[in-house]
Amino acid sequence: MINKIVAIQGNHPSKLNPVTDTSIFLANEIQKKGYKIFYYEPRFLSIVNSKVIANGFFIRFDYRKKNFFKILKKKRLNLEECKFILIRQDPPFNMEYISSTYILDTIKNKIKVINDPTSIRNISEKLYSAKYIKFMPDTIFTQNLEEIEKFLKKYKKVIIKPIHSFGGNNIHLLNKYNSRLIKKLIKKHNYLMCQKYLPKINKGDKRVFLINGKLCGAISRIPKKGSFLSNMSKGATAVKVKLTKKEIKISKLIAKQLKKENIFFAGIDFIDQKLNGDINVTSPTGLKTLYDLSKINLAQTFWKELKA
Repeated sequence: MINKIVAIQGNHPSKLNPVTDTSIFLANEIQKKGYKIFYYEPRFLSIVNSKVIANGFFIRFDYRKKNFFKILKKKRLNLEECKFILIRQDPPFNMEYISSTYILDTIKNKIKVINDPTSIRNISEKLYSAKYIKFMPDTIFTQNLEEIEKFLKKYKKVIIKPIHSFGGNNIHLLNKYNSRLIKKLIKKHNYLMCQKYLPKINKGDKRVFLINGKLCGAISRIPKKGSFLSNMSKGATAVKVKLTKKEIKISKLIAKQLKKENIFFAGIDFIDQKLNGDINVTSPTGLKTLYDLSKINLAQTFWKELKA
């Protein structure tokens, strides 16, 4: 019999923000159903004697408390003892990240892993959006300096970001070609995503939550004054929002396709009714923020869809 254990692979709990963190919110909800939470960092994941082993700890979360987690017991656990494994660490999508997906691949036919490790590996969050380029502002993916210079000359104001960055990091708004900066970004990150700047970002973007092929909710994130970054980690403010018919149509289309590709939980973003090119499948966020704004509890939906 499989134990009522949910394993979470993520950044150490001390690095999480209980006010906004989705992993904690999901853990809090499943604890109500009598599940135990086993938590480990990717660097403590191993294959030993053909078993997938993680060195971590059983933990209890309560986002309402100042001391929001309590480590109950350190444990070296065979992950086949779990019912679910949630992959929740932040990018960068580096070789450690990729290696952990290969390790979890070996048990995904026995244990439900969210999101599917093969699918996470195959879906580059920004490059994958090229499938939906017709719904996006004019965008190129390149590490070719000539292409970037040409794109900047055409649009005058361009957003440039590495294809594997996250959380609003290493994103630049350029209104002229900056060879030194672009070369530095390419040297560090290789491929860049270059996108026509949409001035309506000052009114906020829309983060849409997709669970098991369904459009389940959305919030808007408004950049702080003087910023073009809508990430909560960069000081943006979240507000309630309604989606337009166009946004709903695009969201449902992507949700359906992601389900076919074994992605259970994802977040997509719109600016001015255009898909901005971030299709977050590694560690989608925002469920706790939605709950705080509207009392809509998508953590309940998440576990209900998994039949936990």
